Amino acid sequence: MIMDKQKAARQKSRALVFKALAHPSRLSIVEALVEGEHCVNELTDLLGIDASTTSRHLAILRNAGLIADEKRGACVYYRLQCTCVLTFIECVESVISRRADVDAGVPFEPAPSCRS
Repeated sequence: MIMDKQKAARQKSRALVFKALAHPSRLSIVEALVEGEHCVNELTDLLGIDASTTSRHLAILRNAGLIADEKRGACVYYRLQCTCVLTFIECVESVISRRADVDAGVPFEPAPSCRS
């Protein structure tokens, strides 16, 4: 079955969000922004990488719609735009735990729902 154009566009948009989260530094940024907004310099220090690389990661997250920015004086501050991503990260943690259990020989049981 061929996907219609609207559904294909939706899948492409979803993939953009998944790709944005598919890097350890970007996940660290998202986790830091859970605690509140941070300026780019704070995030650079947190990640321990150069400012240009941090800015590239921030641009990817912003373009995916996950974060927003606001310039104040000489610094740009970032905040989490889409807090529901935290629920997804919790779901991923559940998958990781289940995978570890299966690898350790714990009998397989169906996954609990990731919805609250």
